[in-house]
Formats: sequence, structure tokens, C-alpha cells
Amino acid sequence: MSLRIGVSACFFHADPKRPIFKGKTLVYAEASMLQWVMSGGAIPVMIPPPYAGFAIKDFLAEVDGVLLQGGSDVSPTSYGETPLKPEWNGDRVRDDYEKSIIETAIEMDRPVLGICRGLQIMNVALGGSLYQDIREQNSASIVHRDWDIYDDLLHRVRIDPSSRLGAMYGEGGMINSIHHQGIKDLSPQLSAEAWCVEDGIIEAVRLKSNKAYCLGIQWHPEFIRKDQNLLDPAPILKEFLTEVSNRK
Repeated sequence: MSLRIGVSACFFHADPKRPIFKGKTLVYAEASMLQWVMSGGAIPVMIPPPYAGFAIKDFLAEVDGVLLQGGSDVSPTSYGETPLKPEWNGDRVRDDYEKSIIETAIEMDRPVLGICRGLQIMNVALGGSLYQDIREQNSASIVHRDWDIYDDLLHRVRIDPSSRLGAMYGEGGMINSIHHQGIKDLSPQLSAEAWCVEDGIIEAVRLKSNKAYCLGIQWHPEFIRKDQNLLDPAPILKEFLTEVSNRK
């Protein structure tokens, strides 16, 4: 049987001004992410917010691994800070939902792969903090998000050659960059495996404990196209699904 990968939901909260589903909350997945999971031969299954007596553990009991999507900002209140600007308030509701997923997945030995926001909330859930906005709070940083060119914004990453990512990619390569938040204080439970060459922003993390598997990637492997000369997304998915299969 195919592996079943629980995918954390993105949220559109109730909005009376939205032209569809007026005043209703939507939970959704980005199509490229689901397609990427299926490209590895696994079945993606959305993890809904718990309701009517169900708990996160009930949903994780039905899947073999967990994937955390990108999307909205992490709220600074989730790591003990006050938003410096209203537009950086983030989504505390989603934060609490995904923190519960991460904590429960580790307890239940369900491997976790976090993409972009997924890396950030993984760091926060395990005791780290974020730059609310990299450019505003780190004067030495490069631009990590350009809305106009989106996933065509690229930069080089340096990878620890002794790490598991190093075994896949050597000392580095080019990636896409679509985020304005990033890791400020790394969780003591995580180790960094990749950094932006130009400014040192952390681009990949891994749980130190061998008792559970958590990998966070700041770039979007699911967006990489064949015409881009970027790090091949397949080895990341293969490692994750291998871990899922071994622990099933």
C-alpha cells in the first residue's frame, strides 16, 4: 500500500468581503505541494483542524508521515514577541494548530518535513525565534522575497558537507527564495545544515535526536521547474519518504 502523508492545512479565515464562501473559513493545500508528494508515490491527506471531539493524534494515527506547507507568516506572539508592524501579525490560529501537529508527530514517531513556513514553525515549536522581517531586522541581509518575480528569485546556499543534506548535494547550489521571515535564534533541539551564502540566513534544519525525524527546508522544492538549474527536489522527498517507510 502507498504511504499516506498528512499535509497541514493553509487557512483562509472567515472574511465577509471575500467574493467566495463569504464569512466562511477555508482550509486548503497548494496544488504543487500535493503533486510533489504524489510524484514520490505517496498519497497526500489533509489534516483538518480538530473538531467534534477529534484530536490531532486521531488524524496522525491514520497517516504515516507529516508535511508542513508554506503560507502565512508565523505570529511573533508565538515566540514571545510583539508584532513590529500590523502586517506582521501572522496567523496565531494556524501556529497553534501546527505546533500541536509537530509535538504530536514527534511523540507518535511520525516523520515531519517542513517547507518554508514549515521550517519556521518547526523552529518556533521547538523553542527558537524568527526575524519578523529579515530585511528590517538584519541590515546585512539580501532580498529573500520579491513578489513580482516570486519563485524566480534565486540565491546560492552553502551546505554542511558532513550533514545528510551534504550527502545529497555536496557543498551547495542554487535554490528559490520566497520568504521575508527567517530563523533568528535556532532551537537548541535543531541543527542547521544549510545557509544563504550571501548573508548566513539558515536555510535548512534537522532535529538532533535520532529518536524522531524532523527536517525543515526554507526553499520550495515543490516549485522547482525543469528549466531551472536548481538543487534537484527529488532527493529531499526520497529521504523523507524512506524515513516514513522505515518507521511505518
